[in-house]
Amino acid sequence: MIVFSDTTRTIIEIAILFFVIYGVLSFLRGTRGGGIIKGLFFFIILGFIIMGVGFQLVDLPHLQHVFQNLITLAAISMIVIFQPEIRRGLMKIGQSPFVGQFLHTDPGFVPELVKAVNTMGREKIGALIAIEREVDLRSVVDGGVAIDAEVKSEMLETVFWPGSALHDGGLIIQNGRLTFASCIFPLTGNPQISRRLGTRHRAALGLTEETDAIAVIVSEETGAIGIAHRGKLHQRLSADEFERTLREMLQRRAPAPAAQPEGA
Repeated sequence: MIVFSDTTRTIIEIAILFFVIYGVLSFLRGTRGGGIIKGLFFFIILGFIIMGVGFQLVDLPHLQHVFQNLITLAAISMIVIFQPEIRRGLMKIGQSPFVGQFLHTDPGFVPELVKAVNTMGREKIGALIAIEREVDLRSVVDGGVAIDAEVKSEMLETVFWPGSALHDGGLIIQNGRLTFASCIFPLTGNPQISRRLGTRHRAALGLTEETDAIAVIVSEETGAIGIAHRGKLHQRLSADEFERTLREMLQRRAPAPAAQPEGA
């Protein structure tokens, strides 16, 4: 057991308390409970200081016992009150790349994406969707309209509906959310790619040649579903094959982009 001096122990305790408070505030930053939790922390810390000094000056054991129970009750109440914010924060942690290196998480947007792609395939609605992994796609993508929406099948189908103002170009999914639409992806420069492939397929291959992203394509002419990854194109997938292939790609740790892409 490591023994510290009183001064060192006090410094360590203050540092731990600081990082705990900072972590909680960062965790709730941008949520509806962010402002409330800051006020609560202020009054709790102020109460600790006042009561701590008061208990050292005056021996009030009963009041100290009541105060300790109130702190426990306040902590439990905060968990109940801020349960929605805590749940959303835990979801963000589970979707982070750092956690993904240690745990094979199942991205929650997959069922909605699979549903939308299968529907667009049946109705022959062209689509190009890029799923960002470790490489920031904004460094290679031009233009685009910023959006911030949950991945829902209805939203995906609306974006790519031929009458939509955003149906041209590609859609980007970052951290499990729709972030940019109507983006222009780089086209592949591989001379071995078949000339029969359309612009969507060439853009999907071009993006996956330069990044570790996964690109999903729905052909407007045939309704065929494809996936591009590492410069390789998997075409004409059935509904089951598409979902299985997508999940396998997402579960694997993102590898470096291929130097020599292959056509399908």
